[in-house]
Amino acid sequence: MVEDLEMKKVYAVIGLGRFGGSVCRELSQEGKEVLAIDLNEERVNEFKDIASYAVIADSTDETTLKELGIQNIDHVIVAIGDNIQASILTTVILADLGIKKITVKAQNDYHEKILNKIGAHQVVHPERDMGRRLAHSLISSNILDYLELSEDHSMVEVKAGRKMVGKTLKEMDIRAKYGCNVVAIRRGKQMNVSPSADYSLQEDDILIVIGADKDISKFERQLIIDE
Repeated sequence: MVEDLEMKKVYAVIGLGRFGGSVCRELSQEGKEVLAIDLNEERVNEFKDIASYAVIADSTDETTLKELGIQNIDHVIVAIGDNIQASILTTVILADLGIKKITVKAQNDYHEKILNKIGAHQVVHPERDMGRRLAHSLISSNILDYLELSEDHSMVEVKAGRKMVGKTLKEMDIRAKYGCNVVAIRRGKQMNVSPSADYSLQEDDILIVIGADKDISKFERQLIIDE
């Protein structure tokens, strides 16, 4: 296996629970080489026909990870469930081995702080982020998606509401009034990146808006929710 991994750019997913399993499936469906690792034999067997490699292994054992060729993998996703200690030890080992990109699932904010200090390049909160997405989608049927970019900045994907239809971006002056930036507009299958100020919105246009959370909330309330 080590020789195979040395020849290809592959991903590794450690922990095949709901989140890790979903990541593994998506990467595999995109045609990526994926090494799936878990201590649970039943989970590993489930992914033998999905991932490129699926092995039963203890990710807190550095020797085991080396034997799997983990040091040759460009991006490792640590998706260990409730065992915070195992998540931290695994991240430390990966950082010591010089893995180029380490993404780790955090259980809470305290866990995230530790992960950032010990070498994680990216920390994700799938449950928290999904909760925020759901809350925003419940507020208005026009809000299609919500993505946290940082602690206080996000991106929202919204369908043009009645107040927007027929108006140009210049007329709405979203940046000046709400502090947000419209970075792209999708119309059907076409994506207009950095649309011009005279772009006139049509019904069902999808706006991709980036800004501070407080500004996005104001934008949502005044242009979308209150219709």
